[in-house]
Amino acid sequence: MEKRIKNKKFFYLFLAVLFITAWFLVFTSFFPKNNPKQGLNQEPNQNLGCVTSIEERTVEGISLQGIIEPEEKVTVYFDYYKCHEPERGDIVLIDYAGNKNPIIKIVKGVSGDSFSLKETSGGWNILINNEVIRNSQGKEYVISQNGYKMLSLYANDYQNKIPEGAFLVMGNLVNGSIDSTVFGLISQDDIIGKAYASLVKL
Repeated sequence: MEKRIKNKKFFYLFLAVLFITAWFLVFTSFFPKNNPKQGLNQEPNQNLGCVTSIEERTVEGISLQGIIEPEEKVTVYFDYYKCHEPERGDIVLIDYAGNKNPIIKIVKGVSGDSFSLKETSGGWNILINNEVIRNSQGKEYVISQNGYKMLSLYANDYQNKIPEGAFLVMGNLVNGSIDSTVFGLISQDDIIGKAYASLVKL
């Protein structure tokens, strides 16, 4: 009899652990946190059918400092996004009219995300899905008056939603760089390739 009671206790304990584990997995999948490193530097998947060329490029400038340092090399998969949707955390090359060379940024907001701005000490935070976005070190972006003016135009025009085919891109500097705080949301057509760096510091 005593052995049977012990077996029942073990069985109920096992069920409780199983239930808690299942609840945790479901909860975290339905309510993901805005992890600054989420998806960062994922190597392109094997479906490279639309890629027209793969080249090694040297990164210039400091906008991704802390992730990719100046003079480090990245592998660029050109036209990758002709048949793939950009994802949050992707490192991308952008054709920017203000530069003779493409610029490299991180996708921080994707089509369908809620998008707003909140005044804070020293400037404004950018909120994606009601969470303040952060750089790879977990520091909040704090943008200037000019950045606020630029992004608030999109927030107002699109009722605080990133529209279909549009994306918010940032550098890794918390006060902004030549990114969406300067030129606004970009379209998928502005992205010319996906960048991958095997030496990225995560």
